[in-house]
Amino acid sequence: MRGYIVGLPSTRNAIAVLMATTLAPVLAACTTPGATSEEPDGLILADSSAPGGYNPIAGYAPVGASKLYDGLLRHTTDGLEPALAATMPTSDATGTLWTITLREGVSFTDGTALDATDVVATYQAILDPESASEIASAYSMINRIEALDEQKVRFTLDHPFAAFPVKLLLGIVPSERIVPGQPAAESALNTEPVGTGPYELAALRPDRAVLRANPGYWDGPPAVEQITVLSVPDDNARALRLAAGELDGAPLPPLLAQRYAERTGMELVAAPSADWRGVSMPSGDPVTGDTAIRRALNLAVDRDAMITTLLGGHGRPAHTPMPPEAGEAHARDAVFDHAPDQARALLDEAGWRTGGDGIRAKDGQRATFTVLYNPADLVRRDLAQAFAADARRIGIEVPLEALPWDRITPRIEDDAILLGGGEEPYDPDTQLYATWHSRYLDPGVGSAFDNASRHADPRIDALLDQARRVTDPDERDAAYRAAQQHYVEDPGYVFLVFLDHTYLARTDGWSTSDPILEPHSHGALWGPWWSVESWTPR
Repeated sequence: MRGYIVGLPSTRNAIAVLMATTLAPVLAACTTPGATSEEPDGLILADSSAPGGYNPIAGYAPVGASKLYDGLLRHTTDGLEPALAATMPTSDATGTLWTITLREGVSFTDGTALDATDVVATYQAILDPESASEIASAYSMINRIEALDEQKVRFTLDHPFAAFPVKLLLGIVPSERIVPGQPAAESALNTEPVGTGPYELAALRPDRAVLRANPGYWDGPPAVEQITVLSVPDDNARALRLAAGELDGAPLPPLLAQRYAERTGMELVAAPSADWRGVSMPSGDPVTGDTAIRRALNLAVDRDAMITTLLGGHGRPAHTPMPPEAGEAHARDAVFDHAPDQARALLDEAGWRTGGDGIRAKDGQRATFTVLYNPADLVRRDLAQAFAADARRIGIEVPLEALPWDRITPRIEDDAILLGGGEEPYDPDTQLYATWHSRYLDPGVGSAFDNASRHADPRIDALLDQARRVTDPDERDAAYRAAQQHYVEDPGYVFLVFLDHTYLARTDGWSTSDPILEPHSHGALWGPWWSVESWTPR
């Protein structure tokens, strides 16, 4: 995939100063965890999520990083390479027929051999409405999947789709394990996974999963023979367990990671990502629906200060959802300067006048709107507070409301939300399309969070449609750059930062790989462990 760089240099040094008021002391907030006598030998990691849900058809690890399954393609530090596919996939001249030849001699962990029927069954199950797969819309371009013989599969697409290789990272399951008509959420694969991956599930409890090396793995058995992933939802609790020496690694928010790297002597690994944070601007709201308000807020927010003070330097400014790693598809000049005086002048010109309390109003409408955020994520909380403070400085009032996701989702149409995105960043199309395209304004298309601002720009729609249907890389890059230029003229969001995902890791005695560009999803099997199956003793 020309111009889209997924390999990145190793850990960056922190570049910023910690602010005492940003990170509250944690020792008083948490109790010391219990003894480790029950923990098994091997690599012990902690994650914020609960174990289980291991069914690719239900949405497990669609962009890779699963240790239980392989996709047709997989990640490397230089891009994507064949995994279950014998070679990189190719399309015909129309861009609608993609043919994949499978690697020979691959078996699932139940002993059955991989063949084309397994690939066909996996993708067909996702597209089957009775499966109720949460990721079905992401594969809607597929019209038909067929086995040409035991080792060859052909995908027929409804339209040319240059980003199709990204859709081949999905884990493949045995056709025999798919029950026709069964909802994916009810499948036994969620707790009894069967894949071709480097590890297999040895034990599962509500608080942990134990993975053991697959001795018959087609790419050679891993040298790290066992991985235990503990469920520790609280950031501070994970930090304390790292400090107590109970863990070999865990993801932590940036400032917490910096503090505990100093205490533990563990390596702080910062993996750059296309995982953005930003604020949706509902188009139907009388305040956020005003172009002048949206442009002014984009000029008012101090992205560099957010990165320095809230992320400890572990991030990059986000003006659009397109990260710099997109190469020539990234419009370097599609940015908003930090210019609060220009923002004030823009609001004055648009008729938003400052009142006696410092808050603006126009035609009797006060310049105020609520931002919702999930309080379980400390970074979202801090960014929401910083956004509200910057908005207040130009006369816009932003009350904050902390809610769980099940209470946030019904309010997408009415309230702004501190969101994250970048679920499939390995092609510009999958990074931009669902965030910007107006087709997601139609009921039933995509997820509730696709185009969360419900903003429509026909110019951007046309460019995104053009770019996904052409195969010439220069033409694609030019279309994406033009779409970003149109966006900054009439922004539908206020994008803030691209996060660097931060981890503490103990990797003594192992030769590991540099981090790769990470998507929105991350955790104990990303970061330094994304390639744990290829680690070698040193």
